[in-house]
Amino acid sequence: MGKARPRKGRPVSGVVLLNKAKGMSSNHALQRVKRLYNAQKAGHTGALDPLATGLLPVCLGEATKFSQYLLDADKAYRVVAKLGIRTTTSDAEGDVVATAEVTVTEAQVRDVLPTFIGEQQQTPSIYSALKYEGRPLYYYARRGIDVPRKTRTIHIHQIDFIALKGDELELQVSCSKGTYIRTLIDDLGQVLGCGAHVALLHRNGVAELDAEQMLTLEQLEQRDSDAELDALLQPVDCLLSALPQQRIDRQQARALLHGQPVANHTDLAEVGDECRMVAQRIDGGDAFIGVAALRKDGQFWPKRVLALAFCDLQLDDLQ
Repeated sequence: MGKARPRKGRPVSGVVLLNKAKGMSSNHALQRVKRLYNAQKAGHTGALDPLATGLLPVCLGEATKFSQYLLDADKAYRVVAKLGIRTTTSDAEGDVVATAEVTVTEAQVRDVLPTFIGEQQQTPSIYSALKYEGRPLYYYARRGIDVPRKTRTIHIHQIDFIALKGDELELQVSCSKGTYIRTLIDDLGQVLGCGAHVALLHRNGVAELDAEQMLTLEQLEQRDSDAELDALLQPVDCLLSALPQQRIDRQQARALLHGQPVANHTDLAEVGDECRMVAQRIDGGDAFIGVAALRKDGQFWPKRVLALAFCDLQLDDLQ
């Protein structure tokens, strides 16, 4: 057998909290970040509509192993709804299908918002990025092709009223994965009796990630070296803040990294639960090892762990 080809790029690992620009697809933004870092591997944690701006976590290297944990995470959005105009896409790019005079008051909006809180069924817009047979729904919509859309169960945790200025209504929405804010705004416009569409949409929350740490592509491009870019990376385990943590010793870390189980010594987990496994480095700092799941035998078995080459334990017995 011939030798495997060396992978192109740097073996850099971490998470970029990208502030995606309007009009750019999530995949295009991902590829830009990957090129800037000259990274061997990159992936994102769930697409953000091209018209939306805001938080798009981009995973590099070993972080791609754990991107799935953010796909299921709650999200938060700041949205500006244009009242009085309903469109085919429920956003500013669609064709106008209905108009109405706007006489809505702040009191009426505040009275209606609680009715949208909680678990509910939502049918995604035909112009959404949800895939059908490998293509986004908007691919079919733009070609006039009707395809089935699955109604999904979503949960709106909170809607905060921000402002009502003329025909523009600004809200802050906290919701479960899979929630389409365009559909929410279209439904809200119907209840208010005037119609509405999304004028501006900005994602400012994904799980417990710090949106204050977001960076634009322009800010990343201003860095002059790999070292400056790497200093902007969030640690791999920032994706796993929702998981309980178990601290392990060097011997247990070595076992996990080689596919072996370790004993459970936390009361935070039940059978089937996953834990973030952390060991202490020689310098006293914490080193993330990976994610392990508690089985019926009472031991934590590795589910996803860092490659040994990327695990900065600085322990001689792990060589």
